[in-house]
Amino acid sequence: MTATPPSVLSAGLRCRCPACGQGPLFEGFLKVRHPCPACGADVSAHDSGDGPVAFIILIVGGLVVGLALVTEVKYQPPIWLHLVLWLPLTVVLVLALMRPFKATLIALQYKHRRQDFGQQAK
Repeated sequence: MTATPPSVLSAGLRCRCPACGQGPLFEGFLKVRHPCPACGADVSAHDSGDGPVAFIILIVGGLVVGLALVTEVKYQPPIWLHLVLWLPLTVVLVLALMRPFKATLIALQYKHRRQDFGQQAK
């Protein structure tokens, strides 16, 4: 384990352990690893809840609706083209942002509520 923990943003965007910044935080797509292979920290009891999803919905929704609105006003494509363009883009963006947003939320809570991580969720 390093002497100083990594920055929250660095650990979150790289999906690394918030304690050491070295080990991978996830095993699989969104399952939190138990324990960190580099430092042994256990953050598997962490429950990020709906926090990452709420931010992602606001960001992706605003972006996609804005782009769809500009496209509609400027080019007036048929509805099927809107569906072909915006549905896959929405799915890809949501899936691409899930891991870094969840990892960043875990890192933030680890930094500010570290004492809670030693206790198992009841």
